[in-house]
Amino acid sequence: MISTEAALALREAGLVWRPRSGDRFQLDEPEFDADVFTVSEMTIEARDYPTGTILAFNGTTEWALDSVALADALWLPTEEQLREMLRGGFRALRRLADTYEVEVAVGDEVRRLQHPEPSDAYAQAVLALLARIA
Repeated sequence: MISTEAALALREAGLVWRPRSGDRFQLDEPEFDADVFTVSEMTIEARDYPTGTILAFNGTTEWALDSVALADALWLPTEEQLREMLRGGFRALRRLADTYEVEVAVGDEVRRLQHPEPSDAYAQAVLALLARIA
């Protein structure tokens, strides 16, 4: 699973989250920093309003929460979602001795980004693409 630090870096780089069923997230509240929630029509539902999107906690899933603003949630994209973001720029994922390497085309340059966790290596590749766009 992607690290909180990598997810924060993606959000700060401008990655926009449009919640869908199966997405995982954390709340930007110290008492929930160890908890990971999953969007699901049955328990946690994304609701769009003219004032913004909220994540509604249905039923008794989390007794202390009715809903939270999307801005107060930190999306934890999966490896698959991160790879989808790389689109045609994705070249390869390699397992090296003690790390994973993602090879991605960023403009005319091929970059190789490494991290001990494959999801964070993908996140670094997405960050490289976001930096190029900015």
